[in-house]
Amino acid sequence: MSKLDQAERDSISATRYAFPREEKEPLIDAAHVRNAIARFNQVKGVTDTERDEAWKRITSAAKKFGVEMKEETWRELSHHGKS
Repeated sequence: MSKLDQAERDSISATRYAFPREEKEPLIDAAHVRNAIARFNQVKGVTDTERDEAWKRITSAAKKFGVEMKEETWRELSHHGKS
């Protein structure tokens, strides 16, 4: 997974982020989807409703990019999706 510079981040539609308001966890390819899952519990300052919405976006992106997910909900992640 390549690190995105600011110009690349600016070019990503808000709908392609797991957490669009915070512009956290871009979902632009399989590597970024896996990273979004791994870092899900590190995102702070979001509500459970926002987490539910983010998880739906991650699940959709995972299907699109062929990323296998063992969790059906973010609540199955360690620390219940929160740090």
